[in-house]
Amino acid sequence: MDKKEMEQQVIESYQNDEKMMILVYAQWCINNDLDPKSLYKQAYPSQVNNNALKEALELTVPKKESEEIPDDTVMNVLQLFGNDDLAFMVQEQIDKRKK
Repeated sequence: MDKKEMEQQVIESYQNDEKMMILVYAQWCINNDLDPKSLYKQAYPSQVNNNALKEALELTVPKKESEEIPDDTVMNVLQLFGNDDLAFMVQEQIDKRKK
C-alpha cells in the first residue's frame, strides 16, 4: 500500500467513524424523545442542512426497538469528534431530565 492509498484509507475510516457518531447521537435523541435536527440546529445554527445527520436519521429505529444508549456514551463520542457545542446542548438536555 502506497502513501496515497494509506491516506485515503485513514480518511475513509474517519468518515465512517464520524457517521457512527452521528447515528449514536440521533438514536440517543430519539430514545430520549428529543428532535435530533432541532437540537443540532441549536448547537450549529449556521449548518441548517446536514446531510450526514439526514442519512443517520434514515438508519434510526423507533425508541421501543432500540437498545439504550447511555448518556456517557453519547457525550464521549461527541467530544471525541470535537462536537463540543452539540455536547453542551446534549448535556443541557440530560440535566433537564434529571431534575
